[in-house]
Amino acid sequence: MAGLACGGLTGKVVRRVCALFAALVLAGPLAARGADAEPAPPEGQTYIGAKRCASCHFEAFMSWKKTGHAKAFEVLTPKYQKDEKCLKCHTTAFGQPTGYKDGVMVLAGVTCETCHGPGSKHEEVSQPFTTVKNLPPAQERLVRDSIWRNLPRNVCIECHVVQGHKKSETPPELQPKE
Repeated sequence: MAGLACGGLTGKVVRRVCALFAALVLAGPLAARGADAEPAPPEGQTYIGAKRCASCHFEAFMSWKKTGHAKAFEVLTPKYQKDEKCLKCHTTAFGQPTGYKDGVMVLAGVTCETCHGPGSKHEEVSQPFTTVKNLPPAQERLVRDSIWRNLPRNVCIECHVVQGHKKSETPPELQPKE
């Protein structure tokens, strides 16, 4: 897929979107260095796939299923479903030890773990609380600190580079028709 599409929007709207995007890009690293910085989740986690996230986060999962990120792998033709240049953006954690590998369809597409990091420890830590509606603060912190709210780097720009004034790596036959 090409970078962020503007859907025919021009002028003032595009400038506002770009300004918002720039603000978000700059806010992430600054917020991560603040006094209330999010602690890093435990080391040694593995990727588990969005369906396992859905067991607790069903509404978020169903919302995600309707997005282009959920279908990111499906839009690739078979030729490009094995192309490393495409897989780094159309799968989850391609090139990581427990990330997407050919045939590991639970990590095909841009899943929860693309933004939140691997979820194995979060799943493990959260398991005892699956039937609890409102966790006490200590348990909430334990669960919350087992995964990133958002990774402390700008994950979006790693694939949506066209807005960053770089040439899209998307093959011409897969680029949206204008």
